[in-house]
Amino acid sequence: MDVLKKGTVEIIPEEELVRKIEKSIKQNKPLNIKLGCDPSVPDLHIGHSVVLNKLREFQDLGHTAILIVGDFTGMIGDPSGKKKTRPQLTFEETKENGKSYFEQASVILDRDKTKIVYNSEWLSKLDLHALLGILGKFTVQRILERDDFTNRLKEHQEISMHELLYPIMQGYDSYAIDADVELGGTDQKFNNLVGRDMQKRFGKEPQVVMLMPLLEGTDGNEKMSKSLNNYIGISEDPKDIFGKTMSIPDILIYKYFTLATRLSPSELADVKKTLENPDTNPRDIKRRLGFEIVKLYYDEKTANEAISGFDKIFIKKEIPDEIPEYTLDEKNIKLTAFIVKTGMADSNAAARRLIEQGGVSMDGEKIEDVNYIVAGDSGFVLKVGKRKFLKVKIY
Repeated sequence: MDVLKKGTVEIIPEEELVRKIEKSIKQNKPLNIKLGCDPSVPDLHIGHSVVLNKLREFQDLGHTAILIVGDFTGMIGDPSGKKKTRPQLTFEETKENGKSYFEQASVILDRDKTKIVYNSEWLSKLDLHALLGILGKFTVQRILERDDFTNRLKEHQEISMHELLYPIMQGYDSYAIDADVELGGTDQKFNNLVGRDMQKRFGKEPQVVMLMPLLEGTDGNEKMSKSLNNYIGISEDPKDIFGKTMSIPDILIYKYFTLATRLSPSELADVKKTLENPDTNPRDIKRRLGFEIVKLYYDEKTANEAISGFDKIFIKKEIPDEIPEYTLDEKNIKLTAFIVKTGMADSNAAARRLIEQGGVSMDGEKIEDVNYIVAGDSGFVLKVGKRKFLKVKIY
């Protein structure tokens, strides 16, 4: 229980989880631990890893991890936290994204001990008669209890009929696989409790719901999201994972240790004690955090290399040993256009902002003129932002 409770926000109900575990040990029968994945997001970041790490802990304790790819419910779109109806995906898109999700999640999970299922296996077989039987178990009032729908009604925002079915269909997943425990973020509380309710109404033992906190991104404010560009991708280059980790606000260090690493409760206690010591430099403990995260997705050797590379650039202020090369074959190109052309910025506006913020230098000399022209007379090393280097040769 010490391991399983680590980092959780709520266990509904906790005493029922204890009872299920005791029964599991007594009967030597593993529990079915359910985690539903959203196939609308093919690229995973460490915000997604919070529930995946908890699922891995259950695996390590001998229980059965069941990863449900919502290829069928994905065509509806989870309305959790949404102020308007989400675009509907095609069945083919949800299938493809589901495969990508599992491949990336396997970095955390024990692939050989993970059961992956698609909820189209049972939801696509429901006819209207069966669906009416399921819908008859719930009331409109129950479904409208969720804050997302209540707020949209108050603001006169449309709610599509198919959205009302989402929590019911997700809840049916729990019934279909006989889930003992369902994991989810705090934003999934309503959906997960519908699953518990669904099992009760169909005469099965209800699942326990374990809710994990949402992880803030590198900005320290908003929930980690690719759209907000405050994410750390689990398949990113190790040096980028380490560098982004070093940029998080100090106040989030312990939370990241708890949710984004696999340290034991006793190791976390040591981290907390170190952080509370006024003589501790947050940068030093953050280096260990970056090491642990990179090691989780790669290995210890790669994690040590990420530290060395970071130190070389940011502490010793040196140029990395290995940086990409680019041959410039035109003269008098505007620097903003060159930065975009080489892929070091997404747009001229982004390149302009980087220059204005002092984030662009050539051979160590900061460029402050947004209209700077690259003459093309001799080679140079271009640095854009904190971690991007390019060795430019002149043709």
